[in-house]
Amino acid sequence: MSQCGECADCRSTKSNLCTKLPFKVSPFMPRYETSRFTDLNGEVLYHFLFVSSFTEYTVVDIAHVTKIDPAVTPSRACLLGCGISTGVGAAWRTANVEEGSTVAIFGLGSIGLAVAEGARLCGATRIIGVDVNQQKFEIGKKFGLTDFVDPANCENKSVSQVIIEMTGGGADYCFECVGLASLVQEAYACCRKGWGKTVVLGVDKPASLVSLPSQEILHGGKNLMGSLFGGLKPKSDIPLLLNRYMDKELQLDEFVTHEVRFEDINKAFDLLIEGQCLRCVISMCNE
Repeated sequence: MSQCGECADCRSTKSNLCTKLPFKVSPFMPRYETSRFTDLNGEVLYHFLFVSSFTEYTVVDIAHVTKIDPAVTPSRACLLGCGISTGVGAAWRTANVEEGSTVAIFGLGSIGLAVAEGARLCGATRIIGVDVNQQKFEIGKKFGLTDFVDPANCENKSVSQVIIEMTGGGADYCFECVGLASLVQEAYACCRKGWGKTVVLGVDKPASLVSLPSQEILHGGKNLMGSLFGGLKPKSDIPLLLNRYMDKELQLDEFVTHEVRFEDINKAFDLLIEGQCLRCVISMCNE
């Protein structure tokens, strides 16, 4: 995510979506639409998401660079480049979870668990996780999870019905962390009428549509919003999160389940696909 510091969005506290250098999937440098990489034969190599980090050296626009405390080890700071920052930020910045509130999280991968960590830091008293993998409940407890719902064990009820009954009317904040339109609908259905917020973090297929009854929108008084990079402004919010990590408030170490060297990158992808890891840190250096 960029932060040029000059556009209306970067100057506002309401947005982290830089207008001057908007987020997009591009193979080039953001300002020039050209590459800075070539291989040994002079053939062009392409950038990815403005970072291009599968390399020992890279070229990054200054709007995408955040200076951090050198006391923070790179193997932990890297978690806030994406993923953990997105989840924590969604609870902290986007939803502004209030102390004593109830939170429901759909999908307990590392993003969903990071939402739980963010909600814990905000003082939520009840954090409900929804996932088809029951092992995620035990993993999630260290990040503040208090309850667990397995969709396969809801008998004849929908997940939203179960959560409404558990909470006496619905969760104050719901987070969709999978990327399925059907789960966005379930999350919206079980957030509390009058003040409930549903935050979408999951990346669905580009053409996917969310269908909501217009009567429910009108009568429910709920909020539905998206959250890119957790609503964080990188240059200002990442240092704040790293300070909380150094002060032993924010958990980062607990998200790292594996560390591998670059030559084992395919092993890292296997662990991810098999659901064996939360975050696998890849070292690009030879030392």
